Formats: sequence, structure tokens, C-alpha cells
Amino acid sequence: MLSFEVKDMSCAHCVSAITQAVEAADPGAQVRIDLAKHRVEVQPVSGDRARLAEAISAAGYSPTKVEVEGELSAPARQDGCCCR
Repeated sequence: MLSFEVKDMSCAHCVSAITQAVEAADPGAQVRIDLAKHRVEVQPVSGDRARLAEAISAAGYSPTKVEVEGELSAPARQDGCCCR
């Protein structure tokens, strides 16, 4: 999972534009967006971070890399247990 912070994303139109840009750059990629946190997460099929960031930039937004991957999609495990 690749994570980006997109501070200039502010509405449903932004979400739609970013989703379309990512899907055009990497057909089949799964996109999750948390508008309130300005977070975009992508599970790529064939795209890499640079290519996806470029697609978001081309759509008119300013993505920055988020160091902690998977924050939206994977809850923290407790007590060292690997079971869910």
C-alpha cells in the first residue's frame, strides 16, 4: 500500500479527480481516500510511487509521501498477536 498526503484536496470533486488520475495511471489499482485526513492510499497493480505521484500532480494536486504505510487499511495489532 502506497500512502500520500494531499493537503490541497478539499472536496468530493478532488476525490473523484485523484481517483480517476490514479486509475488511469494504473488500471486496476485500488484507491482509498480519507478526505478529512487528506490521505490517499493506493494498492498498485503495476504503478510505482513516482508514477502515481506524477498522476496526482498532473491532476492538479500536490502529493507528498507518507512514511507510515497502511495507516487507513491495517489496524494496529495488539499484544503482539498475529491473529485477527
